[in-house]
Amino acid sequence: MAEAEYYFIGVDVGTGSVRAALVNINGKILAVKVKPIKTWNPKPDFYQQSSEDIWQSCCEVIKEVKKSVPKDKIKGIGFDATCSLVAVDGAGSSVSVSPDGNAEQNIILWMDHRAEKQANFINSLGHNILRNVGGKISLEMELPKLMWLKENLNSQCWKKTEKFFDLPDFLTWKATGCDTRSLCSVTCKWLYEVNSDGQGGWNKNFLERIDLAELADNNFIKIGSVIKQPGEPCGTGLKADIARVLDLLEGTAVATSIIDAHAGGLGLIGCHAASISQSITSRLPLVCGTSTCHMAVSKEAVFVNGVWGPYWSAMVPGLWLNEAGQSASGCLLDHIISTHPASSKIKLEEGQHIVGYLNTLLKKIASRNGKLVDVLTKDIHVLPDFHGNRSPLADPTMKGMICGLSLSTDEEQLAILYLATVQALAYGTKHIMEKMVEEGHETFSSVLVCGGLSKNPLFVKTQANVSLMPVLVPHEAESVLLGAAILGATASGIYDSVLSAISSMAGKAEVISPEDTLQR
Repeated sequence: MAEAEYYFIGVDVGTGSVRAALVNINGKILAVKVKPIKTWNPKPDFYQQSSEDIWQSCCEVIKEVKKSVPKDKIKGIGFDATCSLVAVDGAGSSVSVSPDGNAEQNIILWMDHRAEKQANFINSLGHNILRNVGGKISLEMELPKLMWLKENLNSQCWKKTEKFFDLPDFLTWKATGCDTRSLCSVTCKWLYEVNSDGQGGWNKNFLERIDLAELADNNFIKIGSVIKQPGEPCGTGLKADIARVLDLLEGTAVATSIIDAHAGGLGLIGCHAASISQSITSRLPLVCGTSTCHMAVSKEAVFVNGVWGPYWSAMVPGLWLNEAGQSASGCLLDHIISTHPASSKIKLEEGQHIVGYLNTLLKKIASRNGKLVDVLTKDIHVLPDFHGNRSPLADPTMKGMICGLSLSTDEEQLAILYLATVQALAYGTKHIMEKMVEEGHETFSSVLVCGGLSKNPLFVKTQANVSLMPVLVPHEAESVLLGAAILGATASGIYDSVLSAISSMAGKAEVISPEDTLQR
């Protein structure tokens, strides 16, 4: 079979939509299909989804994206998803996680902050296992949420649930019927412990300390006992009934899954450009969407207060991963723009996005005043922690702040406030980088970006100017989908390792250099 006849499907379940991509053996994305998914927000800090809604959406986009290719040419499927908690009963049906008992809503979304009290309790124990999450567990992780369910929905949810999944693992279970869990999910979000030899396990002592000892019953059947690295095959591939639904061949390889940000890291970290260091341990991939995740790999374990990890082989096999992040980035910019009085008054041309309008307006303001765009914010400053600080302060109770407001509410004031928010996010990334290097990580040589914010030239240029290093933007913009497809390619056996697939499928990148004319 000629190389051009091999294809893979990458499936990404993000916060607001499911996407699928058809990808060839060279990493070229040939088609993308998207379907929105539902989120319920029944009260402040509660965000819930439906696994049935998400799975049906996955089936639809997979069927659509593969229409142009014969089913026997699809060799592998890779799934990624947000690190959200799924509850199902013994029949695989939804178990409600909602206070109002809505049976459809069986997922606690990653950004749900209901478990603050439980996270604080875990952190008060000072258990050694917390060293693996920068000293503090996040209320966005799964164990605080499980504690909340046991304490608040004991009969409705806790006692009825036979399996708790991280959403990426739920998807591979639905596709294959094989109940294996991804090393990425369980180490990064469930505090599963593993060393550099690949040996690990659940910490029973810790589960007892947080009153979740029953999760160890029947060989950890509720949370998983068979753990695989991302890209390893799940069972024997697509089971027959799912293959019929998807119009694919039974047994088509399905890869052990990965968290969405980590898929983006995989798709990003191997992209290359002339004169830019190819050492993946000196690169910092930024996966920018609703939130931003900062994914750094190293040859040795590096412990950083306020930064998750180190996690062995959670993203790139054989390397340790540190994961930092900003809980609100894309959604923060949306909030700043949409809540400003001038926003509704701006008349956009057909097809024009308000971000593009504001970027152009900033250039006009700067030109009129004989200034650089960067210095327009000298009198206004933003603290971007509107949804808490994930890294490196690890304080979910922090709030945002805007300093320097006047009585002006016109579109120029909106543009400058928007710019100040972009800069604040870039300085947050700089803070993360400095903290990681201070604690022993290799000095970074470049930043790599993907996701929605990477399509905003002002955001990318600001990252370069603030970090004082080049930013790489891959030509293949959908790095998360590419990362998922890389896993599918690995599981198919066409590539013998994830690293081999990265080497063959990662493409070229555009380099955005920092301005050398700025006074600092």
